Amino acid sequence: MISRPIRMVLIIAAASLFSAGAGGLRAEEGDPAALAAALKNTKLTLQQGLKASERQGKPISAKFEIEHGQLQLSVYTQKGKEFLEVIIDLKTGAVAKAEKISDAGDLKEAAEQSAAMTKAKVSLLAATDTAAKTNAGFRAVGIAPELKDGHPTAEVNLLQGTTFKKVAAKLD
Repeated sequence: MISRPIRMVLIIAAASLFSAGAGGLRAEEGDPAALAAALKNTKLTLQQGLKASERQGKPISAKFEIEHGQLQLSVYTQKGKEFLEVIIDLKTGAVAKAEKISDAGDLKEAAEQSAAMTKAKVSLLAATDTAAKTNAGFRAVGIAPELKDGHPTAEVNLLQGTTFKKVAAKLD
């Protein structure tokens, strides 16, 4: 029989592990294996998507994701006070469509990313390039900035085969 205090510690530890795992899954859109499999046939890089999206405003985040069963590269941009979701064509690397973000949750996320990028001295493209180069064999599949203790940082999601890895990148 496990004592009550030890049982509570085990429950808290299990909950922490579960939430850490769920956070990783959320970052990879719920099914990392499906994302890794879909990316095997895609030569387009996150960096190419960031570069292509610049015509629609300043990139504030980017990620490969499975949307309605299809792989897509989504880049949030800011032009003036407006936030756009830019979808990059995976075959050509060109902008396939750009739509104004209207969902309240997405707008909140874009505003937080914009606040981090306002203080950033390093672009997402440069931070992504650095993360990919310093992690040989991995490719960048997502980048999202945030403010930590008032400093802009970015979480870069990397993939090698079926292994995902997250690294922090300073943006100031």
